[in-house]
Amino acid sequence: MKLNELNNLEAKNRKRIGRGPGSGHGKTAGKGHKGQNARSGGGVRPGFEGGQLPLYRRLSKRGFNNYNFRTTYATVNISDLEKFAEGTVVDKELLIKEGLIKKELDGIKVLGNGNLTKKLTVKANKFSETAKQKIENVGGTVEVI
Repeated sequence: MKLNELNNLEAKNRKRIGRGPGSGHGKTAGKGHKGQNARSGGGVRPGFEGGQLPLYRRLSKRGFNNYNFRTTYATVNISDLEKFAEGTVVDKELLIKEGLIKKELDGIKVLGNGNLTKKLTVKANKFSETAKQKIENVGGTVEVI
């Protein structure tokens, strides 16, 4: 197909604003009465929010931010593990069943807050140094998944 073979080509006239009685766009030319947008050169710059601090100034400008890709762990304290019987294997399923964590998130981390008196086998993705020490001092074992 070539341009000269096209049919039904009608050139659309552009809208001529502010031109005489027949156009329907005379007098105020579709700009209403007075106000900033009716003036010559009127209107506001892109990004202007009526004086409110604009989005481009509210957002940080510098540096790297890893917030959306961060690793979040479901945390459990040593004191929470005291409720289990001696010799229990504490893993993700047991912690969820007992209500100590709601969901696994990116993994489970055991923190060293509190004391432990029972010998347990604890399986988790991460352990704090104090948690690892307290579990092993009682004779329990720590397994990193």
